[in-house]
Amino acid sequence: MTQEDSPGAMTARPGTEAAILASNAERDAAAQRLQVAFAEQRLTDEEFDQRIRAALTARTTADLDQLTADLPASVPGVSQAGLAEAGRKPGRFVVTFKNSIKRSGRWPVPKKLVFGVYKGTGLLDLRAADLTAPVTTIRALIYKSRTEIVLPPGVQLELGGLGVSADCDPAAQAIRPDAPVVRILGYGYKSTIGVTNRPQLEAGR
Repeated sequence: MTQEDSPGAMTARPGTEAAILASNAERDAAAQRLQVAFAEQRLTDEEFDQRIRAALTARTTADLDQLTADLPASVPGVSQAGLAEAGRKPGRFVVTFKNSIKRSGRWPVPKKLVFGVYKGTGLLDLRAADLTAPVTTIRALIYKSRTEIVLPPGVQLELGGLGVSADCDPAAQAIRPDAPVVRILGYGYKSTIGVTNRPQLEAGR
């Protein structure tokens, strides 16, 4: 048996290129491009959900290229670096009083965030957001309101407090042990605080 015939050989066949295994950094870069495209409304909810899961589990760079082939290489002004250059800093509060509030799209999430809703409806959609810290802590202070927090893909969820519950698809959450952590501490009075990775609630309805 020659070296080319051995089971462990990784040689390409004539006329083909050997597949290059994807690194975590390359998966993260593809996921970021998908998040930007989703924030720009280039992808529907369903398309984004399917592609982001595939990106986080992709084995080769060719797999990643297929997921982003129909997207722009970059969108100026929406990267975390671009936001910093524009002088935008993460706000620490997302609150409303007797009203409805929705926060979604491409925005920087601070290390600690207060999400407060008083007699209203709140939707905090983190799917396309930039998590600026390895551990993000969200304190949800909800009074007689309906609220929902939508998690970004591939994160670890830590849940605590009162009146908060999670309904997440495990397959869409933490895939790697080094994945960022989203810690949600909920405090609700006669309220619902739902945590999910597929939005059900639309603020204002």
